[in-house]
Amino acid sequence: MVAVNDRAVVGGIADRTGDTGIRGFVRRRPLLSFFLMANLLSWVAWTPYVLSATGLGVWDFHFPALLGSTQTVGVLPGAYLGPIMAAFVVTLVADGKPGLRRWVGRMLRWRISWVWYVSIVVAVPFALTSTSLGLSDGAVQMPSVAVLVAYIPVMIFQMLTTGLAEEPGWRDFATPRLQKRYGPIIGMLILGPMWGVWHLPLFFSEWGGWPDVTALRVLEFIASCFTLSVVMTWVFNRTKESLPLVMLLHVSVNTYFSVAWEEMFPTIATAENSTHIQLMTTGVAAAIVLIATRGRLGYQPAVEPSATQGAAALPATPGVVEPSATPGATEPPATRDAKVD
Repeated sequence: MVAVNDRAVVGGIADRTGDTGIRGFVRRRPLLSFFLMANLLSWVAWTPYVLSATGLGVWDFHFPALLGSTQTVGVLPGAYLGPIMAAFVVTLVADGKPGLRRWVGRMLRWRISWVWYVSIVVAVPFALTSTSLGLSDGAVQMPSVAVLVAYIPVMIFQMLTTGLAEEPGWRDFATPRLQKRYGPIIGMLILGPMWGVWHLPLFFSEWGGWPDVTALRVLEFIASCFTLSVVMTWVFNRTKESLPLVMLLHVSVNTYFSVAWEEMFPTIATAENSTHIQLMTTGVAAAIVLIATRGRLGYQPAVEPSATQGAAALPATPGVVEPSATPGATEPPATRDAKVD
């Protein structure tokens, strides 16, 4: 079974069974269904937080602070209801249990060279610090012992919250489909803004620094979602679609800004400057990746066998199947995944 225009195909004929109603729409348009469902579920769940005293102040209620922030109670449930839930539902409807196994398999693909893990943990704070030094004219303070001690535990917490809530949707579900249909660059031009737009209601709350929010900052944030997506897609492709690594890249950016940045750069510690720095840093990184990979971002599309190749592969003698040239040889996992996403 392969996918053509996001439809299940069996024996070269599109499977139209059940292509009516909502289920049929999801099967025909899995990407659109995912984006609509992710936004709808999260936005509905975030509405009380946005309307409360933590946001627009329409509702006279203060969300309690848990683990030092109201976002744990006000934002996290909506994040879990959005990308990861939408990806699960759409994958189950469109691809069935085999699709779910592939989806979960990428989440569990953590056995990648330790060099990747160390590189991300070191490179992200180094790059963000370098950009911040330029914006602050070199005014920097060494982080306290408390910041250094808290850094890794907060990163692990972010992996289980932000990373797990978002990346099974944006990277695990949407990225393989977008790359296969549109290629890596056009795919990220679609995914990046969609990822940014998903955050829009939160700018009317404590999360976004409301009421001190400008249209320019929102646009810069959405642009940084595209540039960061370029880098994350390159890591995703180069690591055989390892979701834990792109989760680590995502939360490394979040952890740096939430734990270390304000203390290290107090003279520029504003929400606007953090967005500037995120966009500049990820923009430079994206440009380097695009140039180095010539726009491919490490993507290697699967080559579907043609009808002629399939006929040539048939055994010359009926009933006799020749062994493969390399006994026990199998396709790499990444190739198998690419053919069916």
